[in-house]
Amino acid sequence: MGVSKRYLHSMQVNQLADLAKVLSHPARISILNYIGDCEGCLCKDISEKIKLSQPTTSQHLQVIKKSGLLKSKFSGKSQYYTINKDKLTALKLLFQDFFESTERKCC
Repeated sequence: MGVSKRYLHSMQVNQLADLAKVLSHPARISILNYIGDCEGCLCKDISEKIKLSQPTTSQHLQVIKKSGLLKSKFSGKSQYYTINKDKLTALKLLFQDFFESTERKCC
């Protein structure tokens, strides 16, 4: 598809596109849903719940974490993941603004 020319688009549009990419994989949505039910989840527990190997789950966790939707902290050798509620709220607002703006224009 070539170069995306991100500079042509607003920061808000680029942020929404980046976060939509994170949510474009069903495993990542499953991971976020599962972590949302926990106060802190281990990769091992997440991989068992969503039925993916631990290395695959870990790769997805890193993509989600890089987006800012997850926080993590170490307790000994274990890394616990939690939802970054501020980033999740920002994502919700980006999608809400997008849909409201699009509906006003088309309907």
